[in-house]
Amino acid sequence: MPPFDGRRIWFVGIGGAGLSGYALLARAWGAEVGGWDRVETPYLAALRGALLELAPEPVVPDGWNEVVVSTAYRDQVEGRPRAEFLAELVSLQRSIVVAGAHGKTTTAAMIAFCLDRLGDDPAFLIGGEIPQLGGNARAGSGWLVVEGDESDRTIAALRPEIAVVTNVDLDHHTEFASRAEVESLFAGRARGSG
Repeated sequence: MPPFDGRRIWFVGIGGAGLSGYALLARAWGAEVGGWDRVETPYLAALRGALLELAPEPVVPDGWNEVVVSTAYRDQVEGRPRAEFLAELVSLQRSIVVAGAHGKTTTAAMIAFCLDRLGDDPAFLIGGEIPQLGGNARAGSGWLVVEGDESDRTIAALRPEIAVVTNVDLDHHTEFASRAEVESLFAGRARGSG
């Protein structure tokens, strides 16, 4: 039985690179998915057939037993934070998470590309379009390759089998007071304590 069989998950901010990929993977794993966003985006093409609401303000219809909320709307809608949902996805498949201030999209894409060419059939959730792989997200049966994010401390919740850190830099001044604070987050991640 697929791990998400029977779940009905509504994604607030589904048109973004992140949540559209999460919804794609959840649907492949058996969930019924739907979501809201302000406008049509290219990322929604991969979710044809799902209930999609386009409106100026967030919409959460009745009947959905889970709501996953993009960081951009966490002050407007109650629901499960996207980081928590991503942590669940990472826990359900052998995972490689790539994080760092610079180069994480490229590095995650190269890993997914190599696994694909080796015949591993990777799943991937990457923040940029990878033309050689047909997009930024895919449900596969092999490794799950994820571009992690330190900007809101998401990576602290992720427990992959393999963690890759490209570099450490103070890149998000609204979240971190100093480079030392960023280094502490990554050091905790390397020890497995997040």
